[in-house]
Amino acid sequence: MKKQKITVIRPNGNSGNPRRQFLKMGGLAVAGAGLMMACSKDEMSQLPETQPKPIANDDDDMTPEENGIFDLGEGDLGVLNYAYALEQLEADFYTKVVNGFYANISEEERTVLTDLYNHEVNHREFFRAAITAAVEGNTDLVLPDLEFDYGDLDFGNRDQVLNIARTLEDTGVVAYNGAGKLLTNPLYLVLAGKIVSVEARHASAIRTLINPGSADFAGDDVVSVDNALDGALDPSQVLAAVAGLGYVKTAFTANFLP
Repeated sequence: MKKQKITVIRPNGNSGNPRRQFLKMGGLAVAGAGLMMACSKDEMSQLPETQPKPIANDDDDMTPEENGIFDLGEGDLGVLNYAYALEQLEADFYTKVVNGFYANISEEERTVLTDLYNHEVNHREFFRAAITAAVEGNTDLVLPDLEFDYGDLDFGNRDQVLNIARTLEDTGVVAYNGAGKLLTNPLYLVLAGKIVSVEARHASAIRTLINPGSADFAGDDVVSVDNALDGALDPSQVLAAVAGLGYVKTAFTANFLP
């Protein structure tokens, strides 16, 4: 298996979001009246009690690290850590967006971006809790808090912010779609399905902000004209794309994921 190494926001503050958070779409031409958070406290209480298989390396003792670099792991644990990494990135990005909105932002855009922030922080905290519970508190198996650096990205520039938001949301959709086949626990699959549906609504909302009144919310660059399905990519492909952004500064590997 080809080794994937990524140089990957330290979580910032609390979301303060309610159990159910809706994205008020206002006049946006996106199906549905709002976005409902994927995971409730009730669903978190239903997490499997069985511990996922520990990370194994045929050449070394079982360890979550190789040469001091954390590996996401294998099986369900690896997929959960993988999703947790992506949610950390999205949560950190939107934290920076809402902590310094670009100039002349409309109330509609402020509401949309604030709700996306609340969603992504909730997703991040859900995965942190879910993985910790699944490994029975063995934090050595939980992906650590990641560090991010956005370089010359100007958070005061509307076009730059929305274009990166579109990239992150589109990436999240293909990531969850591609990871679903790797999950063996049906509850994890159900929860991932709920989250990817929210990520797809995020992508549609951002695309509509960028080009209102167009068909971009479900453009043929993301939805296949042949089968009307969103794309799906393996973790190695997604991590390579994320690494290409240059925002993730904490190194980790994905040696046991395709």
